[in-house]
Amino acid sequence: MVARPVNLILRGLQFFFILVIMALIGNVIAMAFAGNPSLVNYDMFVAAFSMLSLFYLFAAAWSDSFVGHPIIPIVLDALNVLFLFCAAVATAAELGVHSCSNSNYTKSNKLTNGANDRSGRCHELQAACAFFWFAWAAWTASFVFSLLGAGSSGVNMRMGRRGPAMSQV
Repeated sequence: MVARPVNLILRGLQFFFILVIMALIGNVIAMAFAGNPSLVNYDMFVAAFSMLSLFYLFAAAWSDSFVGHPIIPIVLDALNVLFLFCAAVATAAELGVHSCSNSNYTKSNKLTNGANDRSGRCHELQAACAFFWFAWAAWTASFVFSLLGAGSSGVNMRMGRRGPAMSQV
């Protein structure tokens, strides 16, 4: 069965990406002297939610006895795909595409302003944004595998009413 090794590799990759994101955003929070914008706090929430989800999902990928109901991994993967996409888009939109060495930019941007080292904070937020996109891609792949796995395990994913079977016509 090829799905289990691929699933474990994806979960390990997700763990690495989320760990890096948590470290970067944690350092951004630690270096602020004037508070943090709500977006930075949301980014940390997304990282913490993803890490907590991974504790369950890694165990579920390792052994089928941890799954409980096949819909739980699908729901967790879908929530993580949604949260990570929102965090990646919002962080990219707030940062904009500017040079972190531009003092005027880092002073006027609400994400970078308020730190002793605005340039360093800008670089860490750019790196976190890139890792949000990497994590989003890995979670999207896991979401697809969860959907395919649920379909093969007998979970009915179809909505709506089907017509009569040929034997009933």
